[in-house]
Amino acid sequence: MTVLLSTDLPFPVFRRGKVRDVYDLGAQLLIVATDRISAFDCVMPDGIPDKGRILTAVASYWFAATEDLVPNHFRGNPGWPAALEPHRSALAGRAVVVEKTRPLPVECVVRGYLAGSGWKEYQVDGSVCGVPLPAGLRLADRLPEPIFTPATKAEEGHDENISFEHMAEIVGADLAVRLRDLSQALYRRGAELAAQRGILLADTKFEFGLSEAGDLILIDEALTPDSSRYWLADSWAPGKNPPSLDKQFLRDYLETLPDWDKQPPAPHLPPAIIEGIRARYLDLASRFGVDI
Repeated sequence: MTVLLSTDLPFPVFRRGKVRDVYDLGAQLLIVATDRISAFDCVMPDGIPDKGRILTAVASYWFAATEDLVPNHFRGNPGWPAALEPHRSALAGRAVVVEKTRPLPVECVVRGYLAGSGWKEYQVDGSVCGVPLPAGLRLADRLPEPIFTPATKAEEGHDENISFEHMAEIVGADLAVRLRDLSQALYRRGAELAAQRGILLADTKFEFGLSEAGDLILIDEALTPDSSRYWLADSWAPGKNPPSLDKQFLRDYLETLPDWDKQPPAPHLPPAIIEGIRARYLDLASRFGVDI
């Protein structure tokens, strides 16, 4: 199977992220999801076949499933510009044209379970991003209520967890409240629909932007296996990490490598790991009835 690791289209480059290549079409953006995959803020040298198409399809599902809660960057259905026609076959299933916004410099993370960096923080001081939690919680425990734990968006290096108060200083108090409330509503919708399909949405992150008119819009991706932690509900038990349908399979493998210090260059991935990631992403997509 072939993979798409990079693109070179005849349009101005808006930005190249760890996974997506974004091109400037004027009032709109062309977002191309490649098959790149990252972990520990490093892009792996090997891609995952079909990953870009999976992410695009899953994100599109969630944008449609949450548009009653908040507008997203598909609003207005800008369509496919004529200049893209020569590239349609190469971009099929992995590219979308969206409204251009001014991205906000924070990531909006919501956690319903104790895992990842939240678990590490909790073990130190009993809180996550300044949110105090009950004593005695275990790894993968369900939290009494989902908590909002924002982070900075780093252009390079690691994102950094911050308090809600710090976020309010960055974006303003009123906007911070709106972002928190919207993110929690989106998480609840995601968790509800996931539970109906036998999976738990442990945590996820959202990104927002402001339109030219000042409207708050959900952008980038939503509730994908790249941006979320999905667990198999029938295998969940507090005290250990449950089997997941997300990037945790890759992280777990990388943690076993004694000679990699989590700095570039990242190591090549064995075929079994590549196929394992692909299978998990496809499993997640199939549970939501998403065709690839």
